[in-house]
Amino acid sequence: QLQFVESGGGLVQPGGSLRLSCAASGFTLEYYAIGWFRQAPGKEREGVSCIKSTGGITNYADSVKGRFTISRDNAKNTVYLQMNSLKPEDTARYYCAAAWWHGSWCSARFGSWGQGTQVTVSS
Repeated sequence: QLQFVESGGGLVQPGGSLRLSCAASGFTLEYYAIGWFRQAPGKEREGVSCIKSTGGITNYADSVKGRFTISRDNAKNTVYLQMNSLKPEDTARYYCAAAWWHGSWCSARFGSWGQGTQVTVSS
């Protein structure tokens, strides 16, 4: 079973930045597209961004385009999400997962999720 450990969340003021990390545990993530997903209270989980296994090809939800950047360091077995210009509506628990690539969006490849990392944007 693929396991991920998310970290880097926290409380930040609107306009601030955070960098989330997604570390793979017990397997090599370089063979997988990896996606970041988020879930706010009372809402369904939604895709935020995804990166293919090779070539650095990425996609983003319209709500985060131009503000978030996904990247991966296969040598460190880690995927990152740099979040800038954060807004209160970005408040959610963020998760990473192996993903199926659909071009402009991704879906989670397996049904299991890690604990995620909480991002709260508030003044």
